[in-house]
Amino acid sequence: MNVRDARARYFETNGFDEAGYTARWAHFKIGPIPLAFPNTPSRQRALPMHDLHHVATGYPTTLLGEAEIGAWEVAGGCRNYWAAWVLDAAGFGYGVVFAPRRMYRAFVSGRRSKNLYHLGYTDELLGLDVTELRRRLQIDRPPVATWADRAAFAGWLALFAMPVVAAAAVAFALWR
Repeated sequence: MNVRDARARYFETNGFDEAGYTARWAHFKIGPIPLAFPNTPSRQRALPMHDLHHVATGYPTTLLGEAEIGAWEVAGGCRNYWAAWVLDAAGFGYGVVFAPRRMYRAFVSGRRSKNLYHLGYTDELLGLDVTELRRRLQIDRPPVATWADRAAFAGWLALFAMPVVAAAAVAFALWR
């Protein structure tokens, strides 16, 4: 299947479309609760690549799937896509609380692969076969973790997860 068709299937499955790339608001749900946040120019610039990352990696758009893609993108680096850094950091932070092993696997995969934030997005990518996109991103083979990967995961965990854990602890303390 080519990337264009795979992205169309991804859009259809998740209720997305290309209009989301320029919409003023990003709409999503957490369970039955509808939420929205401003679709900033920075997010609009990163979103086409983020969507193709979902197509290539197979990570779903569930809460944990978004956390996995966040860990994968953080590990590979988001260059100057600031919205990607912020949203991925949030996903990484809550993901390690609920599925630390999945986040670790996604993180190691991200460290061992390339991503479109570095390679760049062009419409030509849509004409590739998904297998070719996966090959170009070097996610066509299982990664092997090294001690450097473990240390990097611990460092990012300290940076991203601790504020989430601290906020949860404060909320829990206030709730009691």
